[in-house]
Amino acid sequence: MLAGVRVPPAHRPPGGPVSRTSGTTPDSRTALRVCPLCEATCGLTLTIEGTRVTGARGDRDDVFSKGFICPKGASFGAADGDPDRLRTPLVRRDGELREATWEEAFDAVAAGLRPVVERYGPHAVGVVLGNPNVHTMAGALYPTVLLGALRTRSVFTASTLDQMPKHVSSGLLFGDANAIPVPDLDHTDHLLLIGANPLESNGSLCTAPDFPGRLRALRARGGTLTVIDPRRTRTAKLADRHVAIRPGTDALLLAAMAHVLFEEKLVDLGALAPHVQGVDELPDALRDFTPEAASAACDVDAGTIRELARELAAAPTAAVYGRIGSCTVPHGTLASWLVDVLNILTGNLDRPGGALFPTAATDRTPRPAGPGRGFALGRWHSRVGRHPEAKGELPLAALAEEIDTPTEEGSPVRAVITVAANPVLSAPDGLRLDKALESLDFMVSVDPYLNETSRHAHVVLPPPPPSRGAHHDFAFNTLAVRNQVRYNRPAVPLEEGRMAETEILARLVLAASGMHGADPSAVDTMVVDTTLGKAVQDPASPVHGRAPGELAAALTGENGPERRLDMMLRLGPYGDGFGARPDGLTLEKLLAHPHGIDLGPLTSTLPGRLKTRSGRIELLPEPIAGDLPRLRDALRERPAAVVLVGRRHLRSNNSWMHNVPALTGGSNRCTLHIHPDDAARLGLADGAAVRVRGAGGEVVAPAEITDTVRRGVVSLPHGWGHDRPGTRMSHAALDPGVNVNQLLDGSLLDPLSGTAVLNGVPVDLAACP
Repeated sequence: MLAGVRVPPAHRPPGGPVSRTSGTTPDSRTALRVCPLCEATCGLTLTIEGTRVTGARGDRDDVFSKGFICPKGASFGAADGDPDRLRTPLVRRDGELREATWEEAFDAVAAGLRPVVERYGPHAVGVVLGNPNVHTMAGALYPTVLLGALRTRSVFTASTLDQMPKHVSSGLLFGDANAIPVPDLDHTDHLLLIGANPLESNGSLCTAPDFPGRLRALRARGGTLTVIDPRRTRTAKLADRHVAIRPGTDALLLAAMAHVLFEEKLVDLGALAPHVQGVDELPDALRDFTPEAASAACDVDAGTIRELARELAAAPTAAVYGRIGSCTVPHGTLASWLVDVLNILTGNLDRPGGALFPTAATDRTPRPAGPGRGFALGRWHSRVGRHPEAKGELPLAALAEEIDTPTEEGSPVRAVITVAANPVLSAPDGLRLDKALESLDFMVSVDPYLNETSRHAHVVLPPPPPSRGAHHDFAFNTLAVRNQVRYNRPAVPLEEGRMAETEILARLVLAASGMHGADPSAVDTMVVDTTLGKAVQDPASPVHGRAPGELAAALTGENGPERRLDMMLRLGPYGDGFGARPDGLTLEKLLAHPHGIDLGPLTSTLPGRLKTRSGRIELLPEPIAGDLPRLRDALRERPAAVVLVGRRHLRSNNSWMHNVPALTGGSNRCTLHIHPDDAARLGLADGAAVRVRGAGGEVVAPAEITDTVRRGVVSLPHGWGHDRPGTRMSHAALDPGVNVNQLLDGSLLDPLSGTAVLNGVPVDLAACP
């Protein structure tokens, strides 16, 4: 058995995980695939005719999603077969991107990157990793190897446009930036969501297929759902209580709730008490954040704030969960910290029904409890803005200045590698970044599309469609509301002339590290040898003292990535320890269960999960205490007349799905949501053009008058603006929308995490003639 978890009998559909389907054409078959289009990771059953995916439905036997599917999953075939996907590499010759062979493309990469490193040093190469990386197996296995080979500190990812505040607060509280507790959705009695709209997003930093159904089940069993959001979202409409907070003031409201818990003696750490330090210092740190003081800034009645705190404390079990709306604001790290402070003060962290740490099958072997290495911020700084690194990354909002601004310290970024990233649309001030990318000595993009960013590249390396790749969710299983493990081999074989994404990234590692031309399998072999070499020297490892070569020879799999997955499973918390636990998990056992293996509900894992220097939860770490005066100043700030917030849609995922006709149109439009009173003040009719001006520029968008936004708040969706020349996204260009991030100049950042402020941004509005 796997750590006490019952494994169901092995089962394969006729013919293995791919089978014929009755009632279809003779050439039709079905294949299982976990959906890679959002964080819910729903199991799909694909219908395949020849080499084309013609349909997708929910896999009713999937151990996690149990048949649930959303519009994105149902459109898997259309996204997979998009005719605008690049099929061959592109290499810039005489100023134009032209089709090339894979050999020519990697020759050009090696010839373009190595001279930059040798002339300017490794930090002159910037690496930009986009959101889709965490949705692919290759994106999980190779970027860290690439960064290790380059030894560059110029690393930028989508995290600093999204969840980096949560990584920083978790690092400071628990000693591990990736130890992110998730709400126990299926068992909690009281759920408080702040800045989250899972009915549209399908959940984020909380992997939960059928998030809407889980919220409805919460209410059906008598639980309470509270939503704090400046918009009356679909999630807010489902709630027992909706609090329409003023955008950007999330941390003030949460601090006031924590103040109430202390003031009214409602703090009860329960079983957490021996594992927490800093509780006695916290009341003094929060003394100024009374509900009455916070009320005016948040535009939430002081009595309501007190009720929120009392209800949280009184619930048998409860969980507070914050997401992008509370991360991408001026005090995003403080808000993320306060979410877990409330969970801790009410005794709801690390207990069923509260907020728990998932245990993924590829996690490292659990270690004995005790002091760890801790988490540090600002180990280096960006060259121009002097922004501190966080989790090894610099703010993506600073990429343009790192390219186009000379300083006496170090060289500007002269080469850029982007992997599944489109920062021209996703980062602030895309116009400046557009010009900066044009000035580079060299740029390579790993991307299936010629989009607003990759159009600047000297080499474009296109990965195949997702049906042609294997799939395992390394990142999202560490955030899942139930422990489980699933793996899919490619549903469709690679076509001639295409290259697996894993091989593309392995070859990129070799080209960047001066080993161009070596066998790409050498990258996987190196990782396996290094990992096993460390494992056998670790007293906590199940393979301590054994021979690395013997272990490597025991690995199974059809290729290097599968051997690495097998290694991680065997060394993981449910693994067989290379024979030390015969009933444990291996790749072979996982392949025998094509619908996945259920590993059980989330359970308490503290104190073993803690890696702080004290070995305890450090409730008031110095960087947090040092940022609280800035939050106190916000109590007295005068709010802007109109502020902007973002918006998500169930059929979108940032900038990478607007080229799929089935996922655009209808309510998924790039419009400016504006309250009727604000529209009347400006003399706007529905559909009228509105000029929106911010610090970074202006855009013109059609008004959509709705009372789902509060007065003084307007909303534009993220990821639009597909109107630049030189792209090849024909459907997206038909209705390009506007780039909301062009309203930002990149100067507004959460100082602890370097995350761009995307919500609660002051703007001016004017009706267009």
